[in-house]
Amino acid sequence: MNPLRQLLKSAGSQAPLGTWIMSASPLVTEAMGHAGFQWGVIDMEHTPLDMMEVIQLLQAAGNTKMLPIVRVPWNDAVTIKRVLDAGATTLLIPFVQNADEAQRAVAATRYPPEGTRGLAGMSRGSKFGTVPEYAKTANKTVGAVLQLETPAAVANLEAIAAVPGVDSLFMGPGDLSAALGHPGNTTHSEVMAVMADAARRCNAIGMPVGTVGGTPELVVQYRAMGFHYVAIGSDLGLLMRGAQAAVKALTTPEGETVVHTLAGGTRTGAY
Repeated sequence: MNPLRQLLKSAGSQAPLGTWIMSASPLVTEAMGHAGFQWGVIDMEHTPLDMMEVIQLLQAAGNTKMLPIVRVPWNDAVTIKRVLDAGATTLLIPFVQNADEAQRAVAATRYPPEGTRGLAGMSRGSKFGTVPEYAKTANKTVGAVLQLETPAAVANLEAIAAVPGVDSLFMGPGDLSAALGHPGNTTHSEVMAVMADAARRCNAIGMPVGTVGGTPELVVQYRAMGFHYVAIGSDLGLLMRGAQAAVKALTTPEGETVVHTLAGGTRTGAY
């Protein structure tokens, strides 16, 4: 069974919490895993990661309990092949619009006869040739998560989910908000309605579905909609919010409310 399916099966009633890895840093990736995130998306689509750096981030995540999910830049068989050979077991494939594109994505993750993945005699994915009969067993452990990011894709949700080998769907609220005419406003009522409808339909057909929210409050809302796993922001987003809050507390009028009572060892204020 694919590790994502195992995680969802063992999670119980609470949707596993993840985050996005945007820093392209092995050290930060490892820290996010030790922080307690159950899964993290190593993002190749919107970061400068190359293949060797992907391997380094996979190695860093491997030192923690965090499940790494690699988002490839596009639905491209060559990149998918290389990422799987690099040792990824679960891929997030962006901007899948219909069943034909879903079939192409899944085929790229599977060896023949189920798919079209090229066979390497030795790779990090096969632990350098030490996994017995890797080519015969890999299809059962590799996971394909397909990302829906437009109203057209959502309209085809059931057809995409019905493609054999699709392990999960993932709603992309950022691009969805832009496609609906509300770029960046992921909490707009129209965007939220589409998100809720997609979650309901996935639950009706028994298809695991995930998404990402920028705040704890939004993550709670997504969980209530029925999303099975949800990420909160990204490593860089969490860092920037903490950094900006510290700067604001110490350089703005509001920050003047911060009081340090050194003698008593107490500290109160706008933290």
